[in-house]
Amino acid sequence: METNPTIQLFLALGIIVFMAKSAGYVSRLLGQPAVLGELIAGIILGPSVLNMLGWSVFTDQHLSEMVIHIAELGVLLLMFNAGLEIDLVSLRRVQNVALSAGTLGVVFPLLLAVPVALVSNYSLEAALFIGMSMAATSVSISAQTMVELGVLQTKEGIALLGAAVIDDVLAILLLSVLIALSLAGGGGLGDVIGVVLRITIYIAAALGIGWLLLPRIANWIANRPISSGVLAFSIVAALLFGWSAELFGGIAAITGAFIAGVCLSRADKKIRHQIDEGLHEINYGLLVPVFFISIGLRTNLRDLDSSHIPFTIALLATAIASKIIGSGLGARLTGFDNQSALRVGVGMVSRGEVGLIIATVGLQAGVIPASIFPAIVLVTLATTVVTPPLVRWAFREPKSAPAVSLTYDKE
Repeated sequence: METNPTIQLFLALGIIVFMAKSAGYVSRLLGQPAVLGELIAGIILGPSVLNMLGWSVFTDQHLSEMVIHIAELGVLLLMFNAGLEIDLVSLRRVQNVALSAGTLGVVFPLLLAVPVALVSNYSLEAALFIGMSMAATSVSISAQTMVELGVLQTKEGIALLGAAVIDDVLAILLLSVLIALSLAGGGGLGDVIGVVLRITIYIAAALGIGWLLLPRIANWIANRPISSGVLAFSIVAALLFGWSAELFGGIAAITGAFIAGVCLSRADKKIRHQIDEGLHEINYGLLVPVFFISIGLRTNLRDLDSSHIPFTIALLATAIASKIIGSGLGARLTGFDNQSALRVGVGMVSRGEVGLIIATVGLQAGVIPASIFPAIVLVTLATTVVTPPLVRWAFREPKSAPAVSLTYDKE
């Protein structure tokens, strides 16, 4: 008996959210971040183990597509929220270390991961996407560990947060360039200049319009009797900026949503809190769990045969070493001593949402082969697992790193 497709979607989403939250809870009980459990739950539900979407109860051929669309909405709002949480004032106070550590934290993974992919016979375009997925970081895992150790407010912790912001901004911008060039079919120098010019004009226009208008409109709506008006406006802004990014800028929609979030971060603190609180419930109650589970639904670890194991091991080693060396060197060059620089580098090791988003975009664009996507997911999982013990090791003498204010002198 064939079931209504809408009812099938209800059942699928119910299973997905339940599994994501249950696995996230178990992961936290084991001292790991919830995202690790959600990713593992997705792999279990996917073709690697249970192949949920292949169950006889799910007869709708478009079910997988609908789940992915919902996941993409979650990605869009997740990136909007990432932009909203940027503290521009604090970022300026650690700008030298953050800029240096964040920039080299992108450059070194590219310099090391791209050759590894090329040697493994992947195309330059695929190698660049693989490198970009290794360039992004997920500082939330390191930050949580530092909170437990009581060292998040040290100079290393504050610099780490700033470097992670720079890291993700650069990764998103480079992703936008890669996507635009990919859609344009590559081309000669003139085509590349044209693509970069188009992106530059769009970003400048989006920042200019958003910087001037979005905070003012949000402040105006906050004083009107509109139910959840500010939250609704922020979602509209994320959607429209995401739409315009692809249509006018030729770049990823998540870049437009990220820009909208950065611009709205200038709104009044009370308004930012309303938006953040509302989005948190929507994102983490439904959309983000669907996104992380959807990664597992599109990942078949059975495709990772023995021929891919050397590449996976090399990519993992590159992922760990490139962040420690790149971000650590960036911090060292801007005044941190060796131990402090090591702490910043170790804190940048974990990959997470942005790296998975980049890999997913590359997969959807047909640039990253489906056969290598499981390797990228495995590396992301592995770096997530190893980061907490590495951070604890780097801060094994927390008293040697006394808490300081946001303004600090070079050592």
